[in-house]
Amino acid sequence: MDDLPEALVTEILKKITRTSDLNSLSLVSKQLYKIEANQRGAIRVGSGLCNATEALTSLCARFPNLSKVEIDYSGWVPGHGNQLDNKGLFVFSSHCSSLIDLTLSFCSYINDSGLGCLAYCKTLVSLRLNSAPQIMSTGLFSVAVGCTSLSTLHLIDCEKVNSVVWLEYLGRDGSLEELVVKNHHDLLKFGSGWMKLQKFEFERKRGMHDLLPGEEVYDSSYDAHRKNLSDFCYESLKDLRLADIKTWPEIGLRVVLGKCKALENLCLEYVHALNDNDMIALSRSCSNLKSISLWLNLQPYSSDVYYCETRTSFTDISLYALAQNCRMLQMVDLKFLGCAPDWPSEIGFTQKGFLVLIQSCPIRVLVLNTANFFDDEGMKALSSSPYLETLELINCDDVTDAGMHFISHTPCLSNLTLRLCQDVTDVGVAELGHAHKLESLVIECCRLVSWQAAQGVTKSVHYSSDVSDALRKKLSYFY
Repeated sequence: MDDLPEALVTEILKKITRTSDLNSLSLVSKQLYKIEANQRGAIRVGSGLCNATEALTSLCARFPNLSKVEIDYSGWVPGHGNQLDNKGLFVFSSHCSSLIDLTLSFCSYINDSGLGCLAYCKTLVSLRLNSAPQIMSTGLFSVAVGCTSLSTLHLIDCEKVNSVVWLEYLGRDGSLEELVVKNHHDLLKFGSGWMKLQKFEFERKRGMHDLLPGEEVYDSSYDAHRKNLSDFCYESLKDLRLADIKTWPEIGLRVVLGKCKALENLCLEYVHALNDNDMIALSRSCSNLKSISLWLNLQPYSSDVYYCETRTSFTDISLYALAQNCRMLQMVDLKFLGCAPDWPSEIGFTQKGFLVLIQSCPIRVLVLNTANFFDDEGMKALSSSPYLETLELINCDDVTDAGMHFISHTPCLSNLTLRLCQDVTDVGVAELGHAHKLESLVIECCRLVSWQAAQGVTKSVHYSSDVSDALRKKLSYFY
């Protein structure tokens, strides 16, 4: 190896991606140690980083060209040793001259003084702060002023951040392209910064009381086309996610829906007080929409003191608007929380409206979670979808073996997931095998489907009689 040209060895090392392999390879010779150290661009460290300041200084000395660093202290306890503190962050920021991307998660010992050191990182493009309890507005303002190349900012569970001077500064500069915020308000202060923003996520920290209908009444009279003095231009926005917010206190976020001409991906998770007018305005503006996720729960929409009816925010009117105006839609994810299992229920969508959307757009990926309006007739109509490649059904009790027979004839279907579908049996799974079309099949917690029936349907089969850990976490979160 020592006789090989350095350029050739470098190219060989670029083909190796596993960190453990690179660590082992660097022990083979001094040449490999040096070359590997010079080309290492990313590291991830956390609770195992004892004597954090000294250790991180050594890492920066060994890897002089680090561009991406993640420091994650999730699961940390005092017995793991001292966390990285302000002094350590200063040493780190002064030694890592090529830093572009930095993530700090659960770093409890870093405050505004330490964060201000990042102002020396002139090449910093992306900063993610996750659960940094000591960070306040002063530190963020220092970053905003000093890091002039910053284009991505994630601010999640930083509860001491209150002033929005830093947000106003970033908005005036207009350099941010991606902004993810959790538990923060006054986003209208971002001002003209909205003009260049391409990705925006806003989520309010959810409590158990937020899962039930609150005091906010469904606003059926809101006109999404109405001009508002707080309106800004959102023409660069391509990805938008709003989660667990009440729209009329954050009225500025509501008007975003009708102003995103370049929007491609939309995710609305349990957003209160929206109505069909919002979706109509969005569909008319967003002809390039490719992906939509609607996670809906029950909300009151009557001001009657003695009787307050509840249902999900949108009706078939919204589905018709999407079908008519968003002809590039390829991915649909519908999830319903807290609705009665019997039809008719509080879900505002019907199977008729849903099928109009599916048959009008080139849907390739479809996820239905607790959609009690969907049954075997819907599966029959779905089977004629010429583009459908991936279908995921969760807790869809009205889909039976007959539905499996229909869906097995879908022209391009290659990936199917069934979770908590209690009326599908071995007979229905056998129908899937007869078609010989599937490339992957996932079956979880479908009590009438056996492991034996699932085997052989396709080469890639995942079967479990229990709900997966990921899905269990979601379910336990709501119940």
